[in-house]
Amino acid sequence: MTRRREFITLLGGAAAWPVAAWAQQPAMPVVGFLDTRSPEAVANRLRAFREGLKDTGYVERENVTIEYRWAEGHYDRLPALAADLVQRKVTVIAVSSTPSALAAKAATTTIPIVFLTAADPVKDGLVTSLNRPGGNLTGINFISAELTAKRLEFLRELLPAARRVAVLVNPANVTTTEATLRDVEPAARSIGLQARVFNAGTSREIDAAFATFVRDQHDALFVSLDQFLISRRAQLVNLASRHAVPATFPDREFTEIGGLMSYGANIQATYHQVGFYTGRLLKGVKPADLPVVQATKFELVINAQTARMLGLTVPDKLLVAADEVIE
Repeated sequence: MTRRREFITLLGGAAAWPVAAWAQQPAMPVVGFLDTRSPEAVANRLRAFREGLKDTGYVERENVTIEYRWAEGHYDRLPALAADLVQRKVTVIAVSSTPSALAAKAATTTIPIVFLTAADPVKDGLVTSLNRPGGNLTGINFISAELTAKRLEFLRELLPAARRVAVLVNPANVTTTEATLRDVEPAARSIGLQARVFNAGTSREIDAAFATFVRDQHDALFVSLDQFLISRRAQLVNLASRHAVPATFPDREFTEIGGLMSYGANIQATYHQVGFYTGRLLKGVKPADLPVVQATKFELVINAQTARMLGLTVPDKLLVAADEVIE
């Protein structure tokens, strides 16, 4: 009887051990990922983000969980989505635009936030300085002013006779649109171009904007850097092709599907850096100790086939300057 009782006690202790051991395991950290678009629109960029995380030792579903929140192009949803991530008590929040960053910043002063922005993060109040961010935010920045002027210069070299350029912006993206308007008009004037701004925050408004500036015989189109407009790249490229409008775009994803020309930061590299910084924060590094990284790699991509379809001859100077020419 004594031996049987000892056996039962031992068995009970053995059965209880895994439960106790499991209870002592540290909880898997959770990353909140907040984006203005849909998951389909950023599949390649998400892969780069996860690769950056992996470089710090974190693999989704193995030792880190990622909670995704998608605004589906509705910027007004961002505050509620950010608040939801805060309520979920995520370990770090990663955001991929200025509007997302501002929404996350308003939602928490304690959870670390990694941002990707084309605007000036100091002017927008995200950080106090690039080298010493302060607070709970840090991230990656590719300044748009220089890019805007350079894109217009490339457009002028390709279209020396151009005089009027249509500038397409998304008014819902207030901070980025304001930065674009501040930069594009003086940059256009400096090279003899007259810029006229067209607003488009929906697919229907994109169609309407095209109808107007084609009717008014603008010589070229400048598409601003905006996540909604990037997500509508197929529509924009198709309309530019249908109406034979020479267009410059902010991202190589446009030229890869038939857009004429693009100049901008290597987006895959910036998302990789966001993932890497997210991993650093998961390891306990404070945002204030991670300086804001400024993108240094920019790509000029020209679609030579589209140029021929538009009856344009790409100058040798541009061909030499291009990082890639798509034939």
